[in-house]
Amino acid sequence: MKKQLIYLFITLFLFSACNDDILDVLPQDRVSEEAVWNDPNLINAYHTALYNSILHGFNIHMLSKATDEAFCAINWDIGIIPTGQLRPDNVGAVANDHWTGGGGLYYWNTAFQYLRRINIFLEQMETLEISLNNKEQLVAEAKFLRAYIYFLLVERFGGVPIVDRSYELGAEMTFARSSFEECVEFIENDLNEAMPDLAQRYQTTDGNFGRATRDAALALKSRLFLYAASPLFNEANDRSRWQKAADAAEELINSSYSLHPDYSTLFNQPTGSANNEIIFARPFATSPGAFHQAPMHNLNRRYGAYGGWWASNGPSQNLVDDYDMINGEPPFIFNNGQKTINPASGYDPQNPYANRDPRFAATIIHDEAVYHGDTFEMWVAEDGESWGFDSYRQSGDNPRTNYVLKKFMPEEGVPLNWQEPYTNPWIIFRLGEIYLNYAEAKFELGDEATARTYLSMVRERVNMPPIPDNVSGDELRQRIYNERRIELAFEEHRYWDVRRWKIAPDIENRPIRGMDIIKDLNTGEKTYVEIQLLERVFEEKMYFLPIELNEILRNPEITQSPGY
Repeated sequence: MKKQLIYLFITLFLFSACNDDILDVLPQDRVSEEAVWNDPNLINAYHTALYNSILHGFNIHMLSKATDEAFCAINWDIGIIPTGQLRPDNVGAVANDHWTGGGGLYYWNTAFQYLRRINIFLEQMETLEISLNNKEQLVAEAKFLRAYIYFLLVERFGGVPIVDRSYELGAEMTFARSSFEECVEFIENDLNEAMPDLAQRYQTTDGNFGRATRDAALALKSRLFLYAASPLFNEANDRSRWQKAADAAEELINSSYSLHPDYSTLFNQPTGSANNEIIFARPFATSPGAFHQAPMHNLNRRYGAYGGWWASNGPSQNLVDDYDMINGEPPFIFNNGQKTINPASGYDPQNPYANRDPRFAATIIHDEAVYHGDTFEMWVAEDGESWGFDSYRQSGDNPRTNYVLKKFMPEEGVPLNWQEPYTNPWIIFRLGEIYLNYAEAKFELGDEATARTYLSMVRERVNMPPIPDNVSGDELRQRIYNERRIELAFEEHRYWDVRRWKIAPDIENRPIRGMDIIKDLNTGEKTYVEIQLLERVFEEKMYFLPIELNEILRNPEITQSPGY
């Protein structure tokens, strides 16, 4: 199987892009069902294609556009979320589609298609008549994938139907939702059954990198129980869930991983590069159909980028405000929605990007930043008649926030064009997240000292000051929240974090802001003026996604998500 996974995203002759499953339709130009389960090569090919269920975030419309990380300039597709227009009759607009599908947010249909294929595989392995050397490992990987898919479902919908066997396509089957707790137990059981037969880990330089491992299962457990312990899912504050999250994280912390020394290169190195922080990721390859084009969807018109329809994924001023100053102090104090400059921070409103947490410059391109040897110019002259090359006035493919996403983008020496096959992997689990999971779980268990230690370890990587010992209680909780916001920006955590913490009614009802840079052409002096770009709406029902109306009509046993 070595070197095989990297090509799994290419359309295989066994698994065409159509909706038909290989075992549902068997024309003469396809192999028969009997042939699949009697040929080790076909079995392995079927199994490898199951990894297509793993989503990645390199979409034109990243999930960040549905959060306060980025400005969403459209009022359709993923734009229906921040404006509160999401309904059962339009939720399919944010399905799993690269071009116009909201980054796979509505995963229901895709998930159950793959669950069926996984269940078929597991059933066939129970009655397999031929010898298959890696059978136990393949079964374990399939159970990991089933657990991972169910995790993606419960974070989106809460409790969902548990389907652990296959049914004939078109069979008149109806399924009721299981409870959230039952789903968590099912996921945990699949992971426990899988772990003994999984490889411990694969180095990122290994051709098998991207396959399920014991460490990936531990990472999933850590995230699963962190979510399950959070206020949205844990009204009774069952401390055992926090303990399970901490235990899984601690086992990974005590293993062989380490933080990548350079945060700025953690996310943009090609698949196959050495990186001891990554636990599990979706890899890419240079073969046709096996790479992504994230730079052309996020960089601005300077590089001929498409911008992903109205400057996709432009970082917000909301996010910029939350990067600490280099002395460890937040630049602003927020009180009842109003912000004032923190006098202890050293923040200079005439030089707003100086002396910030280094993760700011590693994540966001701002006015006067240098990237690929180019100095970005987002300014507009006072009279509005001239502007910098990177201003929104120059092109609609330049972000209106006047910030460009840098995270995941290639460093010097890598061409920036539509023809370049970009292969940096989409990281799903990494040690930095595990440290933050551990810090949060230990805090909620009452161990504030350990929480501060692991927050500080994440910050130490970028030479940020440690969390002071006198930071405690709710102040420490807010530090935990903000450290996740900064460290994990644009990695598809923010949408779920503000919901599981139940702070979404506050955070998601705040408008999205950008920054205008006004330049005096006579003196060269610039004035920085915040602008409001989008009024957002969050209602209680939006903690979960609705189920598509057609699914409700087809399956009367399914109850709609509350409020829809």
